[in-house]
Amino acid sequence: MPKIIIDASTKGLNLNLKELYAYKDLLFTLAYRDLRVRYAQTVLGFLWAGLQPLATLVIFTLVFGRVAKVDTGSIPYPLFALAGMSAWTYFAFVMNQAGTSVIGARGMITKIYFPRLIIPLSKSIVGLVDFFVTFSFLLILMTYYGIWPTVNVVFFPFFLFLSLLSGLTVGIWLSALTVRFRDFQHIVSYISQLGIYLTPIAYPASLVPDHLRVLFFLNPMAGVIEGFRWSLIGTEAPDPLMFLSAGLMVVLFITGLYYFRKTEKTMADIV
Repeated sequence: MPKIIIDASTKGLNLNLKELYAYKDLLFTLAYRDLRVRYAQTVLGFLWAGLQPLATLVIFTLVFGRVAKVDTGSIPYPLFALAGMSAWTYFAFVMNQAGTSVIGARGMITKIYFPRLIIPLSKSIVGLVDFFVTFSFLLILMTYYGIWPTVNVVFFPFFLFLSLLSGLTVGIWLSALTVRFRDFQHIVSYISQLGIYLTPIAYPASLVPDHLRVLFFLNPMAGVIEGFRWSLIGTEAPDPLMFLSAGLMVVLFITGLYYFRKTEKTMADIV
């Protein structure tokens, strides 16, 4: 391990991503610890990760599929909604867990030095478990309805990457903001609950009025979910405004890294 020299007089911000690689073992150790603690002494184990999205799917199917009769074209509504849920699951998990991750690790932060960015990054790895469990249910449902990916599936890795990046982006911002403003501990759950209805999970983005579409696609996950469904189950092609979502997300990710690094200098003092 290279010698680390901390100089409080250093000016400017340096992301120093090489340092993160040097601490990769700590990253995976923290993620593994969280997984073991989360599912220790449970009967269903990893299946618990799929129960919440499945319960939400049942509610969406009854309310939007049966009562509101949302038009999803040739795609059965349960499959349409679960495809959106599988992309949202990862985002929501990282947003909720990473938001309080730094405060929860105050014991480590005040005793030893390591890149604090490791903490929210470890939550992003843990969240992959929830994603793949929900995604497994999606594959089962696709088999049940006999719907298979078209040639659009070649774009699936791109939208999967955007989904992972968007969850990590929000997680980095919240983990840094919560250190200074503890109110975020309480409002993050409300953001998650509102976001599931402000994102085209239970309904297609085509139902959004034209005069609200630009505002709607300021939500980074709006374009991700539309593209996720299009590439996997062949729904309507995503609106070109999805590039607005993707571009905004990239900007937020880069600025989030710099804001986290700026806050990192005083984390041990105020956490």
